[in-house]
Amino acid sequence: MRINFRFFMIILALFVMVFPVSSIIAQEIKIGGLTDCTGATSDVGKDYALGLVEAFNYVNDTGGINGKKIKYTWFDYGYRVPEAITKYTFLKRMGVIAIQGWGTGDTEALSPTVLKDKIPYVSASFSAHLTNPAKAAYNLFFAPDYSVQARAVLTTWFETRWPKNKDYGKRKPRFACVYAFPSPYASAPIKAIKDHATMLGFEIGDDQDVALTTMDAKSQIMALQKFKPDVLWHGNTTMCVSATARDAYALGLGADWLSNFWGADENLWKLAGKAVDGLMCAGVNYFFDDNRGKMKIVHDYAAKYNPGIPAKDRIKFTVTAWSNVLLLAEAMKRADKAGALNGEGILKKGFETMKDYALLDGGLGTAPVNFTASDHRTTSTVPVYELKEGKFNYVKTIDVKARWPEKWTKEWFGW
Repeated sequence: MRINFRFFMIILALFVMVFPVSSIIAQEIKIGGLTDCTGATSDVGKDYALGLVEAFNYVNDTGGINGKKIKYTWFDYGYRVPEAITKYTFLKRMGVIAIQGWGTGDTEALSPTVLKDKIPYVSASFSAHLTNPAKAAYNLFFAPDYSVQARAVLTTWFETRWPKNKDYGKRKPRFACVYAFPSPYASAPIKAIKDHATMLGFEIGDDQDVALTTMDAKSQIMALQKFKPDVLWHGNTTMCVSATARDAYALGLGADWLSNFWGADENLWKLAGKAVDGLMCAGVNYFFDDNRGKMKIVHDYAAKYNPGIPAKDRIKFTVTAWSNVLLLAEAMKRADKAGALNGEGILKKGFETMKDYALLDGGLGTAPVNFTASDHRTTSTVPVYELKEGKFNYVKTIDVKARWPEKWTKEWFGW
């Protein structure tokens, strides 16, 4: 036993001399994740969760963070804020230096905590409330925020669809919002889009409360019939948007639909068909079946790491996940080169040094990203798409800052 022990100690000493334990540990970067694969937004969350795993594998396969590998540990929190807080605490104890998060409710609830802990929290929530670094410095994302998207989509409808209406020039267009009142995600851009509707000269009707999990919205549609809206904004996710649009179609409401980013994906036509024909939405990244740019990389990694899921069943949120992962990876690379691979370093030496940075050389269809120490609105440009006969067709791009520079600077920050 003594000989074996001495032999073991000699081997261990040699191993440590050649491969110091501290250097081995230093080569592994712990990143956490919170996703919704079973809760109220799992209809879109599952695809995003798959994309995160695939994208982290890509980062590791292509050199990691300047040679350092990422260890990604994630949890499904079922879109329950208390569980997200519990899982966040666990990830923090594990020593993660950044987190890929999900929903607006949990992201906004955790915002003061990640600010105090100095843990960058890159999320799928694009709430404008998270873009003011004075209040939410450690909350980041790559896309135009929900409010910017909503303003752009409403503007596009107003400029391309309303002039074709038989009542154009005779009266104001009528607009109303349909969304889950208690949901921070669904309600995030409502103030902004109503402000924009007022600015453009719309008549605004009463909001309709439709829960994220609603599959029957007939009573809300009937409540809208007296108002006779020309266009409606739906702020929920795809399953609920499809159900609400089907009910509106069946009851002959006749209004056009505008949708928040998470409410219009490749499954929407399959679920609602003609009921969503003409729906408009923001397109902040390519759809999954797009072959432009560097989408082949995304397709190859989906096939490699999730071969059991047919490509026809994958949707645009895979690409959204890749965009957020590549955003975080670039911030970490910059911080690491500056000798500051920690939470504060990732923010100040990473994110806040990005100016017109193109994710994957623009190969995912995203706008160039910008961060400053005083403004985390990444971009003001929003491509708008229209769903026709099952295909999302590009309509136009609205640059909200260029259109309304004074309002962008003085009025529209953080809401």
